[in-house]
Amino acid sequence: MQNSTQAANAWRILFLLFLANLFNFFDRTIPAIIMEPIRMEWHLSDFQIGIIGTAFTLVYAIAGLPLGRMADTGSRSKLMGWGLATWSGLTAVNGLVGSFWGFLLVRMGVGIGEASYAPAANSLIGDLFPAHRRARAMGIFMLGLPLGLLLAFFTIGAMVKAFDSWRAPFFIAAVPGLLLAVFMFFIKEPKRGAAEAVQISQEPVDRPVRRVLAIPTFLWLVLAGLCFNFASYACNSFMVPMLQRYFLLPLQDAAVATGVIVGVTGLIGLTAGGWIADKLHQRFANGRLLFAGASLLISTLCTAWALHAGRVEIGVFVAAFSVGWLFAYNFYTCVYTAIQDVIEPRLRATAMALFFAGLYLLGGGLGPVVVGALSDHFAHTAMYAAGAEQMTEAFKAVGLHDAMYLIPVALLLTMVFLFQASRCFVRDAKRMKEGLITVVEPGIATATT
Repeated sequence: MQNSTQAANAWRILFLLFLANLFNFFDRTIPAIIMEPIRMEWHLSDFQIGIIGTAFTLVYAIAGLPLGRMADTGSRSKLMGWGLATWSGLTAVNGLVGSFWGFLLVRMGVGIGEASYAPAANSLIGDLFPAHRRARAMGIFMLGLPLGLLLAFFTIGAMVKAFDSWRAPFFIAAVPGLLLAVFMFFIKEPKRGAAEAVQISQEPVDRPVRRVLAIPTFLWLVLAGLCFNFASYACNSFMVPMLQRYFLLPLQDAAVATGVIVGVTGLIGLTAGGWIADKLHQRFANGRLLFAGASLLISTLCTAWALHAGRVEIGVFVAAFSVGWLFAYNFYTCVYTAIQDVIEPRLRATAMALFFAGLYLLGGGLGPVVVGALSDHFAHTAMYAAGAEQMTEAFKAVGLHDAMYLIPVALLLTMVFLFQASRCFVRDAKRMKEGLITVVEPGIATATT
């Protein structure tokens, strides 16, 4: 059990991790907000816009695999510190480039820096907080996601307007990240498995990747995460442009509306959702995953209705889509915590790196580019149906709106895989605990491989 000093230190470290996570998503979101000015300056298609998000995501996923192993075997604080400094510095460089290809290459570098953070931070949280408190701790950590999005969507438009340049936000965003990187190096890390009820071996694990992939619950959660990230990245990449084109909102208003949809909802979803998930876990072993599956069903219905309603009042669209996204946020507190429950402490960073690889390579990586390509296709279909010979913004608006239907489809598949994971979760969690404990002497428990 943690004493009061250890608990206070755990919460201080968690707050630092939360701040870094906030700037992680703030920096990551800037291109999605200022994409329309970039599109017009460089004459880009929606497919090219999608490539920017996809290239970032693919690099993020691939780099995360070796960086996840480094987090399991080396210093997590140093890894996070250097990663934060790298992605913040390259964010500033993004404001200097003068072409599509230069912008794309720098975003890929930002992806490498950000890939160092999530596996190490998730592993650290697993060692700072016992199982019955992890969902709440994970919920606080993941608040960095909606708050980062909220801060970005509520301020980037104003920055562009104030400086009359889409480049200004990149320079401004780099400063707090570079300052925060310094504090990362001073984190005092707990031992691996420090929050577990039994003592954990510190010996290296043989065939770590194979051992992680042999857990059925983990594989179902990877599939769920793949579909969820497809929806999430498609939404984050194209919601502002869709609101600008389809509902004819100016950039700043479209950014604020998107901030409500993906930011404000997360403040409620992650705090209340983490508390509810912990309560359900205490009553039902697989309660978290059942709660996540039910939440994704609601999310599917709300987002599908909002898109199907067409050109309704913008307030109605934002309200309906926001309710769906609020429930979607329960994915984070439930799924990330479930992974901790079925993976032994020495493999958690590796597991998270594999998890993120699936999410980003085949989920977040495909979301923007598939929706972008489908948007271009639907726009041309609308143009031909109208008998027009030239592409206009009106056709592009219809094309992007119709392509966004892939979001509720992906959320529906997420729900299916979450319910599948809930069916084998109890067995896999039990195996993880039994695999840790072996009696060395009467009354003394230790962990083995």
